[in-house]
Amino acid sequence: MPLDPQVAAFLETQAEAAQAHGIPHILEQTPEMARLGYRALAEAMGPGPDLFDVEDRTIPGPDQNEIPIRIYRPAKKKDLPLLIYYHGGGWVIGDLDTHDQVCRMLSEGAQAIVVAVDYRLAPEHPFPAAVRDAYAALEWVDRHAESLGGDALRLAVAGDSAGGNLAAVVCQLAKERGGPDIVFQLLIYPAVDMTQSHPSVEENREGPVLTRDHLTWFRGHYLADSLDWTNPQASPLHSEDLRGLPPALIITAEFDPLRDEGEEYARRLKTAGAAVQVERFDGQVHIFYQLAPIVDAARRAIEKSVAALRAALR
Repeated sequence: MPLDPQVAAFLETQAEAAQAHGIPHILEQTPEMARLGYRALAEAMGPGPDLFDVEDRTIPGPDQNEIPIRIYRPAKKKDLPLLIYYHGGGWVIGDLDTHDQVCRMLSEGAQAIVVAVDYRLAPEHPFPAAVRDAYAALEWVDRHAESLGGDALRLAVAGDSAGGNLAAVVCQLAKERGGPDIVFQLLIYPAVDMTQSHPSVEENREGPVLTRDHLTWFRGHYLADSLDWTNPQASPLHSEDLRGLPPALIITAEFDPLRDEGEEYARRLKTAGAAVQVERFDGQVHIFYQLAPIVDAARRAIEKSVAALRAALR
């Protein structure tokens, strides 16, 4: 399919704004500059739905650090299902604000308590800091489910791109370490293979949005050692044993370098016995999931996510 006209119009507007303001290409930016740009994109999408309560707090991290989290409660009810959300951004950019709208939409739609995790970013905190924070947050939510108003027996994880990587990794770690129990994983165009060797990386090497050079830029900040490219905690696709992992919905986009690795991960999960649904959105690009206010397909992706979460978390 051709590029979605709604996405094409958005990308043209973004390119014109960048040129008018003299904003350099991300490969020429520092991580700090790129973070500001990502926040600006989120702000342009506007606020998400109002919820019963949204609370910011910090929890203890694994390395004497504090992990900021944001807790979204859709209603005053007790024993609601729980969803832990890990934001995207190549492990270098992104925060609680860049994905606030997505978390609000998932919380409202799934009627679940969503806990968004602001894990440590590279290059200041390279691999495996993000993994350690992601798993620590999972353990904390599991231990504090009752005080959060949630039901630990209905605990799911989700994330987009780098966040999808972390969601997949914590599922593997939870299996290896005997818990916490995760009943579902929502992986939105997840980065699951740091070798960058799948055909879609070459096919979409020039984007739009995410290019092969972008992948290399993010990987270079996150992984200090190329030996870690096949470490399952960095590349969950390289795990030798995917048996016993939770059911999954994996969303991919046609014009995304990460498309094939996400779909290959789905195939391997199915082969290992997991119930997996794959939804490829033709005509779409990396980050389209965050464009729900202006892209119809993004709203459909959110709706499919909500339906899958509701079914898994009944």
